[in-house]
Amino acid sequence: MLKKIFKFLVAYPKFILTALLFLSLFFGYWATRLEIDASSETLLIENDKDLATWREISQRYKSPNFLVVAYTPKGDILSDESLKFIDDLSSELGKNELVNNVISILNVPLLKSVKGGISAILDHTPTLKDADIDKNLARDELKNSPIYSQNLISKDLKTTAIVLNLKTDERFNQLLDERNHLLTLENNATAVKKLEEIKSEFKAYRDALRLKEHKNLDAIKATLAKFNSEENALFLGGAMMIADDMVGFVKSDISTYGVSVALLLALSLWLFFRQVRWILLPIFICVLSVFFSMGLFGFFGWEITVISSNFISLVLIISISVVIHLIVSYREFFIKYPHFSQRQLVYLTLLDKASPSFWAIFTTIIGFISLMSADIKPVSMLGLMMSAGIGVSLILAFVIFSSVVCLLKKLPPKRTFEDKFSFTKKCANFAINDKRLIYTASFVLVLFGIYGILEIKIENSFIGYFKKDTEIRRGMEVIDNKLGGTIPLDIIVKFKKTDEKNDEISDEFEDEFNADKNDSKYWFNSYHTRVAEKIHDYLTGQNFVGQVSSLATLIKVIKELNNGVVDDFLLAAMYEKLPENYKEILLSPYVMVSDDELRFSLRVVDSDERLRRDKFLKELKSGLENLTQNDGVEIQIAGMMVLYNNVLQNLVSSQVKTFGVSVLVLFVLFCLIFRDLKIATIAIMTNLVPLCVIFGIMGVFGIPLDVMSITIAAISLGIGVDDIIHYTHRFLQERRTNGVIKSIQNSHASIGYAMYYTSFGIVLGFSVMMTSNFIPTIYFGLLTDLVMGLMLLSALVLMPRLIISTYLKDKR
Repeated sequence: MLKKIFKFLVAYPKFILTALLFLSLFFGYWATRLEIDASSETLLIENDKDLATWREISQRYKSPNFLVVAYTPKGDILSDESLKFIDDLSSELGKNELVNNVISILNVPLLKSVKGGISAILDHTPTLKDADIDKNLARDELKNSPIYSQNLISKDLKTTAIVLNLKTDERFNQLLDERNHLLTLENNATAVKKLEEIKSEFKAYRDALRLKEHKNLDAIKATLAKFNSEENALFLGGAMMIADDMVGFVKSDISTYGVSVALLLALSLWLFFRQVRWILLPIFICVLSVFFSMGLFGFFGWEITVISSNFISLVLIISISVVIHLIVSYREFFIKYPHFSQRQLVYLTLLDKASPSFWAIFTTIIGFISLMSADIKPVSMLGLMMSAGIGVSLILAFVIFSSVVCLLKKLPPKRTFEDKFSFTKKCANFAINDKRLIYTASFVLVLFGIYGILEIKIENSFIGYFKKDTEIRRGMEVIDNKLGGTIPLDIIVKFKKTDEKNDEISDEFEDEFNADKNDSKYWFNSYHTRVAEKIHDYLTGQNFVGQVSSLATLIKVIKELNNGVVDDFLLAAMYEKLPENYKEILLSPYVMVSDDELRFSLRVVDSDERLRRDKFLKELKSGLENLTQNDGVEIQIAGMMVLYNNVLQNLVSSQVKTFGVSVLVLFVLFCLIFRDLKIATIAIMTNLVPLCVIFGIMGVFGIPLDVMSITIAAISLGIGVDDIIHYTHRFLQERRTNGVIKSIQNSHASIGYAMYYTSFGIVLGFSVMMTSNFIPTIYFGLLTDLVMGLMLLSALVLMPRLIISTYLKDKR
């Protein structure tokens, strides 16, 4: 069958190229429809029970999306000049179409400045805008208030936050809620059909909304740029800004990767082959492979995320690997059969590389397929997208190479590089002659790897994801260190419904109004407030916890104003009569009377290098449960920190399991391909040693496993196997007519060059990722370069040494 296909390819090259032209138009159209999604929801586990909890809590405690402007003046933050600056900036930002209202130190209630006693809070609460405000009293409250200190203003009173509460798009929330509800009814056929309709409508609305938000966000940045100066430093933070900037990073990375990798590959091809056709043709095949892949992704509606933004590099790298093997094989046949016609040489090349190239790509797909077991959509989609993309690359490489080369005149190859290059020959001599050194070094490296693996940490540090000179990083660090942390976390305390009396003596007001206990104002009693204060104090004493806001925050303020006494009547009156705009700041976000529960909103200091998120969350939950074991409450911990931690733990767990399955599948495939159990065992061992070393390096140097680096094993295993297959295929060919030693020497002097060329190209391709603004991408590029270099050395040194030891029993 293959022979007939290859004969057709070399017989009708013009027809095939014409067909490819029309296919290019089709895929070109769909490539323009390829979209990018950098939203936080792309990194969530859809069936995560904590996600359902978080969505439910978000429904009860509706809070607007917001942006934070961190402002640090050179002078006094409460000077007339600074307050006017805040007022002018707030006024300008308030005009933006995105902004619903602006909260700053200018318009928040200053409770210590109330005149006429604590009850006067209900009549009028002063702000810094009041003409008769006492700034010294205001300064003391802002510095020491549990409501504002390290929340709206830093402890040293040098940095303040201007909070931009954004308008809520009701239609977006309606579609989102409907989509999320339908996702829970996956066994209902009607719901599944409706879900597809809602998904389509939601996606279209979301994309239009993002364009509008991007435009308005740019306007906010322009406003800040206009006000920013050495005297008045401004930094912007917030989930919307991060998502918007991430889209920009992904777009930048895609274009940078594409152009840079193509140029570097062209340079390396010139270094190796020194002929224009062997530069332009491979680059053309690689670019068209990317083009077709993008069209395929666009056709199926697969979106690019931060995780899959490196797909261009991966497709280019894998495509160039196939093409280089074809070129090296063609050049060898040209030298061996100089009198053959061009079509005969191409035909022989296709036959020679068909089997190893197919199995190399197939095993690479196995590596990527292992990613599809992840419950995190971007990771599983990367596996699916790359499996499809490299399948397209294999087909295009054979089709375009055969069609174009058949139309070109024969041209004797220049072997300038091969004649002077001796690396692979030295590797062969090293493998043959230095058994003890190779095995000792391999043993030491494996021990190093095992030690490092035991030290490896699993972390998602959001601040650590960005370079220090990026606006995102600078803004997040200011907010994290000065304004109480960046990563939100919610503690929900639900009071159990029981007829039993609490151990604490009932408050006289509870007894008096027991008949009216369902009235919301009587919910505020000593039992509820005691639990609120106890939990609040516990949370503020925990390491890595920044600002904590809750009902207890208001209670503490009232105690300060009322000689340490909190009257239940006063709390109830405040809940009932406090102006709505102040209630939204002080009470409503932290009390849900109808559901008999409290909410504690805290922020975690993400930049603390000692923070171990999974351990922190487990210890926090355990500590709270022990603290409240006799209080008749249930504790829930929710928020993005929980969800992202679940993502990483799930990803590590799934990849560890599927990695073992992938190795087993590859071993079975090696047995089928090579029909030799010993060779199959050697091939697997040769791949596992470099992977062990690379994860050891991560552990020793403190590089954490995150949503990108965890995929290195699957990707490197898949790509690294290619060299093993090509080398073993050539070795077994040589063994038909030569001894083991001679076969190894011949293999190094032929396929060894192609292995070096492809590995060199792969290293160059992945090195481009180190130009990204996204730290996990930089680590991904660096670590993949290291592992591919180790894979090459393992294939050229360790594998032949193992072959010699196995087949000659150490006798040459």
